Amino acid sequence: MKVIYDAQQDTVRILFRNAPIARSAAEQGGMIVDYAHDGSLVGLEMTNASQRIHNPRTVEFSPVIQNAAVE
Repeated sequence: MKVIYDAQQDTVRILFRNAPIARSAAEQGGMIVDYAHDGSLVGLEMTNASQRIHNPRTVEFSPVIQNAAVE
């Protein structure tokens, strides 16, 4: 996964995988969703990021660790 902030365009882009984009769909709230040829999700783009995110230049990564033992 890759997160990119473009200050000139004021966009945040999250790429989930490296695949060609076959189509994009604009959603409400300034989100653009990118899809591969097979319909799977490639990435998300947020427009006007500095108005929607406190500090678009920082990323916090918090993995969730689950207990593998099931009782």
